[in-house]
Amino acid sequence: MALNPKDIPYHYYSLDEYFALEQASDARFEYWDGDIICMSGGSRAHYIISGNVFYRLRQRLEGGPCRAFTADTAILTPALPPYRYPDASVACSELKFKHVQVLDALVNPVLIVEVLSPSTASLDHNQKFSAYKAIETFSDYLLISQDKPLVTHYSRQPDGKWMQEEITSLDASLTFASIGCTINVREIYEDVDFLEVNQAD
Repeated sequence: MALNPKDIPYHYYSLDEYFALEQASDARFEYWDGDIICMSGGSRAHYIISGNVFYRLRQRLEGGPCRAFTADTAILTPALPPYRYPDASVACSELKFKHVQVLDALVNPVLIVEVLSPSTASLDHNQKFSAYKAIETFSDYLLISQDKPLVTHYSRQPDGKWMQEEITSLDASLTFASIGCTINVREIYEDVDFLEVNQAD
């Protein structure tokens, strides 16, 4: 007789178990209050968009005080321990890292980028954003849809409030005053076939 999922006991993972998994695996995982979510793998569009964003950021920032990082770089989140893995990030001036059990996590990101997936979109919009907001240097948050041209840009204002801007045109551009950088939306979605993405869904 098949088991009802509701009858299967819930296993609460400890941080020690999480760190052991992180150390033993080549994949990336996030710890969510007893749950462990694998952040590796994904769709072709996800890979392409993440790569496009990192490449353009690195290209624009070369020779300046800011540096772009890939999805392999963990971000320290004291409000939601221990750390998160965004799809790209940027830090400026003196780069600060803290060693957390198995890796060095970036302490002072300025820009954080998440490419939205069906399984993680709610976390990216809500819990993750709340955790990132507690980082003193954090000024810009970019959420990128995979299945259509839709980029949501949150920017922290001088009064501490966050301004939200939604962009749906491939001909538009995004300016990040905090890092002195501009990226075109068309560059973000370069080589993404939206028809193919939506057929796959």
